[in-house]
Amino acid sequence: MTEEILKKIKQLPPLPKSAMQIEAVYQDPDSSFSDMIKILEKDPLLTADILKAANSPLYGFSREINAISQAVGLFGMGTVRGFALASIVKKSFTLDLAPYGINNDMFSALSKKQHAIMTVWCLKKENKLLGVLSPAAFLVEIGKVLIAQQIISDGSEEKFRDALLRLGDVEAAEREVVGVDTPEVSATIFSQWKFEEGLVSVIRNCQNPEKAEEEDKHPARILHVVRIAVPINGAITDASIEAAKELITKYDLDMESFDKAIENAR
Repeated sequence: MTEEILKKIKQLPPLPKSAMQIEAVYQDPDSSFSDMIKILEKDPLLTADILKAANSPLYGFSREINAISQAVGLFGMGTVRGFALASIVKKSFTLDLAPYGINNDMFSALSKKQHAIMTVWCLKKENKLLGVLSPAAFLVEIGKVLIAQQIISDGSEEKFRDALLRLGDVEAAEREVVGVDTPEVSATIFSQWKFEEGLVSVIRNCQNPEKAEEEDKHPARILHVVRIAVPINGAITDASIEAAKELITKYDLDMESFDKAIENAR
């Protein structure tokens, strides 16, 4: 981690009270769906954000979700936690992704598609992992915001664009020009905010899952696949799907559910 990026992370504001309450309920083994619903319903703006996200056609539900209780029942507490944290965390950042050649709408599409694929893919067979994978899929790319700020402040935009073209790999270009990559920055942000170690580890190791602790390797592999499936511009292509499927075969993951998830997201 570079000194400049670490300084930016330490200067981030603490998470608002609503996020801390959601985390307290989620981490409490004695909490229930109704406890989570009560916390969320106290914040009408957050409730509206969650319902808007949950009603995206990317998830493939045929009927409208018009209450938080309905969203929690359909998606589970882990995924709704992801919706809530994504809404709260993204309001903590001023977005300017120009060095990456994308605008805010493209960045939003990137995280939404990654999350939708993750949710549909894992909802039935990997539901217990969605408490970690849902926020991870929504927020793994947030480190790009601070990396972009550093590139702009260094006046390195042209150097970064050249590296992107030459290397054809976003993380490799980040490491060459800034000295750190998106998963490392994102993981350090969530460590700073005192998120659970499992979430931090999965994000940190999603490019190289075999480096994760044994219990974190499987979710890190799933996150790796999702990030490969959805390129930085949010446009899923035949090539990105093929690359993702090669990883699914390598990691021995569920191909059938992935095919359904991709069908909804394209």
